[in-house]
Amino acid sequence: MRIAVIGLGYVGLPLAVALSRRYEVIGFDVNAERVEELKSGIDRTGEVESSALRAAKMLISADPKDIRGADVFIVTVPTPVDDNNLPDLELVLAACRTTGAALVKGGIIVFESTVYPGVTEDICGPAIEKASGLECGKDFFLGYSPERINPGDKTHTVEKIVKVVSGQTPEVAKTLAEIYGSVAPVFVAKNIRTAEAAKVIENAQRDINIAFINEVTQIFQKLNLSVQDVLDAARTKWNFLDFRPGLVGGHCIGVDPFYLAHCAQEIGHHPEVILAGRRINDQMGTFVAECIASRLGSNGKKPNGSGHAEILVLGLTFKENVPDLRNSKVADVIAGLKLYGYRVTVHDPLADPKEAASHYRVELTPRLPIGKRFDCVVGAVAHDEYKAFTAETLGSLLNPGGLVADIKGIWRNMQLPAGIRRWEL
Repeated sequence: MRIAVIGLGYVGLPLAVALSRRYEVIGFDVNAERVEELKSGIDRTGEVESSALRAAKMLISADPKDIRGADVFIVTVPTPVDDNNLPDLELVLAACRTTGAALVKGGIIVFESTVYPGVTEDICGPAIEKASGLECGKDFFLGYSPERINPGDKTHTVEKIVKVVSGQTPEVAKTLAEIYGSVAPVFVAKNIRTAEAAKVIENAQRDINIAFINEVTQIFQKLNLSVQDVLDAARTKWNFLDFRPGLVGGHCIGVDPFYLAHCAQEIGHHPEVILAGRRINDQMGTFVAECIASRLGSNGKKPNGSGHAEILVLGLTFKENVPDLRNSKVADVIAGLKLYGYRVTVHDPLADPKEAASHYRVELTPRLPIGKRFDCVVGAVAHDEYKAFTAETLGSLLNPGGLVADIKGIWRNMQLPAGIRRWEL
């Protein structure tokens, strides 16, 4: 059986490597630069080790001709939202055109991209029909198996995550259960729409739970309480749900609830809880900037009024120990601080400087500015490099009376040098 994996990012590449141990696999991506890097054994996402990538017996290609006639196509392209937070299915539709052109009778096309119920059968099916000239449900068949990859997580890898699978027919579902079951445990959902719904609520549920913690964080700030101290006490109860406050970005949790909200509105239901959670989480970057400004002085000046206060922001990616910059809410913190008039320097050892500049107009300093002193150091992303800081490291980066703004609780238990102030959520 020949399997073509369409999209070789955080989701597609680990899956393609795992499947290549048992099947003939073609890994396809439209990004020729990405393909050449993978061929040389380099995965800039850090999800697959170079040794495993070089050992994988699969064809990696940017040429659509190489996927012609595959028995199964697995689509793992991103599903973002547009500027109005509406589902943007263009990448999925492009994948439909690509796979449709390569499809032969009897083929199966499986989607892993997060969508709302109905997209696979009502939108993707007709798009593939148009591109292939074949009839859905007769000449080719659809499946859905939602991705559950957690970027940077070396424990919950693709082989250990339960894969939900579904098919247009019981026979297709059985075939997909066998394929995915060869590399991971599987659960066969009742139908495609059920599997689509299960995926979209997984991330929406996390978003809502984090939104609750973020809202009480804002309340406790006004009460001069640290939510971290409150959570230490609360999580001693056996059934307390241990969610943490912070910036909710990335390509899943910060996006997928809008897909569910759109689906609800399409059928005449106003999704109050889902959208309320999104509003709370989306404004956390502004809230953090306000909290820092209230402690530095909202006029953007140094304490002695001699000029603009200088702030060092540590981390820009949406999550610790990954290079992924998509939908990073640290950018909102930076933008908020600049509005107050502060001079902001940003460092991130994993982020691509070109992407930072093009996505957020943020210029990354190439190395940690040891020797320069700032009025505030912001711990925005808990990269291992920052976790390794000592009190002396932080002291060397700060002016006397400087502020450590620890968004992620990176140095929460650290005894800071005398005179250095601390703020945390």
